[in-house]
Amino acid sequence: MLNRTQSTFLSIIAFFAFTTASAQDVIQTRQYPKDQFRYPLDLPPSTAGSFGELRPNHFHSGLDFRTNQRIGYPVHAVYDGYISRVRIQFGGFGKALYITHPNGYISVYGHINNFMPEVEKYIHDWQYKNQSYEADIAIPAGVFPVKKSDVVAISGNEGASAGPHVHFELRDTTTQETINPQLFGLTIPDEIPPTITALGIYHLNGNPFSDKTPKEFLAVGGAGNSYHLLKPQVLTLSGNTGFGISVTDRNSASANKNGIYSIEMKLDGTTMYTFSVERFAFDQTHAINAYIDYPAFLTSRRWMQKCFILPGSRITLYPQSINRGILAFNDDKLHDVEFVVKDVAGNTSTLNLKVQSNTSSANLAPAKPEGTLLHYDRESKFVNNKVKVIIPAGNLYDDLDFIYSELPAKPGAFSATHRLHNKLTPIHDSFDIWIKPDADLGANAEKAVIVNAATGAIPSTWENGWVKGSARAFGDYYIKIDTVAPIITPINIRNGANLGAIKAIKLRMSDNLSGIKSYAGKIDGKWVLVERNFKTKILSYTFDGSISPGKHTFEFTVIDAKNNTSTFKADFNR
Repeated sequence: MLNRTQSTFLSIIAFFAFTTASAQDVIQTRQYPKDQFRYPLDLPPSTAGSFGELRPNHFHSGLDFRTNQRIGYPVHAVYDGYISRVRIQFGGFGKALYITHPNGYISVYGHINNFMPEVEKYIHDWQYKNQSYEADIAIPAGVFPVKKSDVVAISGNEGASAGPHVHFELRDTTTQETINPQLFGLTIPDEIPPTITALGIYHLNGNPFSDKTPKEFLAVGGAGNSYHLLKPQVLTLSGNTGFGISVTDRNSASANKNGIYSIEMKLDGTTMYTFSVERFAFDQTHAINAYIDYPAFLTSRRWMQKCFILPGSRITLYPQSINRGILAFNDDKLHDVEFVVKDVAGNTSTLNLKVQSNTSSANLAPAKPEGTLLHYDRESKFVNNKVKVIIPAGNLYDDLDFIYSELPAKPGAFSATHRLHNKLTPIHDSFDIWIKPDADLGANAEKAVIVNAATGAIPSTWENGWVKGSARAFGDYYIKIDTVAPIITPINIRNGANLGAIKAIKLRMSDNLSGIKSYAGKIDGKWVLVERNFKTKILSYTFDGSISPGKHTFEFTVIDAKNNTSTFKADFNR
């Protein structure tokens, strides 16, 4: 089933991808130093998340080191270097520290509780100077040098974490790609092979992959590291076919189900497709939605990992493939298909299939588009007199039969509802959408916002009689007007309150449509640092000794994306 050119190409790639891995029995394209970095914690290494693990809309970019379900452990510099960056954000890592090392790598420590005291002061001064709680600060070399094992932070539970832990990464200083830390010798005890639970079969027949692709899922069972179909059978398949598997892994240090390291798919002993989570760039991570069966994930939360590559997916987790992993069953012969799945420790599980090629239906003609054909490798447009859609090249993973329909206006809307295809086709980044109002918006034109019926408002502006927005997903879109100011809800402050025994002023804020753009707190007219907790959504100003005894005025202002403004003001005694 392979021509001579394909076989030669495979031999070259296989040599490159696999010769460096013989000592570890894992697939990697280059070697990494294994005797330089230490673990970031003085705890037995145990993880709640693995590198490259499947997460909604992204591959996990590091190792999540457990901290016994509590905060407060010292976090150590894993090697000599200097603190080059600190970041504070509402979600994400919450508080994160970056150390640049002289050996070409950067270590990252996320969800920490607090930094070393001199770094805390550096950040605090920056926040007051820039009047911003959120911070992303580049720090010059020489300001905060560190030695291997120095305590640089305290572990925490900040940001979008599901529990106390330290998120740890190692990045390439030059490319900023994140790399699997276990390839540096920071291993986790692991003697457990991956578990394979299901097989996916995709009948492509020359058509782009989509939610309409005919497919079937078959249950898989096994013992130890050898797996088989629960209903043993010879699969009869015709024409271009893609496969996928559902697979998870565990290590010996925790009960968490984590991601695997590599998948190889072989046809009659020849490797046709390889996936390995060695390293990737952050602008590629959304391509997880090209790697998994995205429609199956949205409709049934099934993590089916496709073993064929969509042409618009450019993530560097595919070191080798022939024909993008698509197998052509067109010779009426019996074939062996094997899946070899490994974790980063080299533990291996296999799934073997027998496939009877059947040419009787192999020449099915590709489907004709029902709508507008959009191409993944060029800018694509859909335009009529009410809506315009422009999708930059690289934002589709495959060609798309784009279906549009106009639906009746929703209550309170200022346009019809424009159905842009459906949510089952992923977008890598974003696309632009313009909607023409069905009525004159008058003085409210600048207050217009485009709304996705499923997820809410998107960033929007008024432009030459149209409302323009930046969308990240297909779906139903329409125009609304936002003239309602945000709501501020004080928790422990009221006018005339005595706050002498209170450690922090606490509030909540919310917005009905366009979303919060900015907020600021002041005491006696001077800006003060108001922190925002991702989990509780509580905002708090913590008294730090700078407020003298006596009467003061606290003022808190919130502005939404359409410049509607609310202010809460209260006098208090301290």
